[in-house]
Amino acid sequence: MKEYDLIVIGAGPGGYVSAIRAAQLGLKVAIIEKQWLGGVCLNVGCIPSKSLLKNAELAHTLRERAEEFGIKFKELQLDFGEAVKRSRAVSKRLTGGVGFLMKKNKIEVFMGTAMFKSAHQLEVTLEDGSKEELKAKDIIVATGASSVSIPGITVDGEKILSYQEAILQEKLPKSVVIIGAGAIGIEFSTIWSSYGTEITIVEMMDRILPLESKDASTELARAYKKRKIKMLTSTKVKGIVATQTGVKVTVEDADGKTSELEAEQALMAIGFRPNSKGLGLEEIGVKLDKRGFVEIDDFMSTNIPGVWAIGDVTGKLLLAHTASTQGMTCAEKIAGLDTHPINYKMIPRAVFSHPQVASFGYTEEEAAAAGYEVKVGNFSFQANGKALGLGEANGFVKIYADAKYGEILGASMVGPDVSELLPELTLAQQMELTADEIAYNIHTHPSLSEVVMEAAHGVNGSPIHS
Repeated sequence: MKEYDLIVIGAGPGGYVSAIRAAQLGLKVAIIEKQWLGGVCLNVGCIPSKSLLKNAELAHTLRERAEEFGIKFKELQLDFGEAVKRSRAVSKRLTGGVGFLMKKNKIEVFMGTAMFKSAHQLEVTLEDGSKEELKAKDIIVATGASSVSIPGITVDGEKILSYQEAILQEKLPKSVVIIGAGAIGIEFSTIWSSYGTEITIVEMMDRILPLESKDASTELARAYKKRKIKMLTSTKVKGIVATQTGVKVTVEDADGKTSELEAEQALMAIGFRPNSKGLGLEEIGVKLDKRGFVEIDDFMSTNIPGVWAIGDVTGKLLLAHTASTQGMTCAEKIAGLDTHPINYKMIPRAVFSHPQVASFGYTEEEAAAAGYEVKVGNFSFQANGKALGLGEANGFVKIYADAKYGEILGASMVGPDVSELLPELTLAQQMELTADEIAYNIHTHPSLSEVVMEAAHGVNGSPIHS
């Protein structure tokens, strides 16, 4: 039996980060991964999708806006298959980098599946079918989550897709019904529509991106209407039937009226379930909630001493950077360092649509409901020179601040590269800076970040250019 200080189950952005941090702190570490180093994010999620989104941005510019930029051509040829191949190359480069980091930090990698035999012992079934017995004082569960489907509807990978089949297919569908208007549904609608695919989004809530502010949802819906993306909100999917040519999707609107949508494919993007089954967690007494997510405390410990959990399997906030932050905190706690609880409310979020949507903290409505007297600073990209120069002037930055102390409660943004503008605000919130202190911080001109500065001015006064 091989013994370690720490074993990590799962090598996604939570697992491999926690393993590296623990090794840096002097622990003897092993990591177990059943499929891919880098997990879903690096292989079939965050990273390849951003590669596809860049190709999509270029495709949309050339198809719809070429003359605006003084570009003329006789015949435009777009190869979607080559875009997918480029995304796979980007993914391969990063996953290879994770393998290098494992070797560099002397982390032993086991490609296979793990099963708890006790709180400190695992049985690993390797890819060749052989088994290894591993033991450690501490074990971190970082097994992630998997996409779910509507009950009674089977994802076949050809006509009814999950995100995994969608991101790997090299053919461009002529039409797609996308079920779910969260980040995944919105990003795939951006990619495919940029190449001319006919898109219909079906969302059971009353707006797209229902977890974002109403203003952000409205702004993005306006932009997508211009892109001729059809959006059916307050609409439920009652069934999907595969046909010879594609799919028929039966939907029901808020009034109970049913209708049928026909398309070449349907994409299921309604959510995720934790990968917590089949690990032996319940057998050793680890508490799961009613959905199967592993219950943890502020430092990622389960109710069983020595068993920890991080990332999507905990259900806290299903984002790669959440998992990485949990992984760092967990590894440091195991190594005996002083750590701080994670404020999940203030973790940044981003949807890489076109325009992008980014946010953190409270919305205006949430802050008021929590008892804060809220001040709002708002500034439009229409008045920003850099955004106008880029030809991407749709959107805004809104900052929500506490009227009593001036501290920042949250922000909502829509516009060009707004995901890159978040760190200034999240750092300010973490360090308890006020909107005034952001406003009087000198920002580069011309830059998109000036919109943050102007919105900060707007919290306690007036934006200069509005």
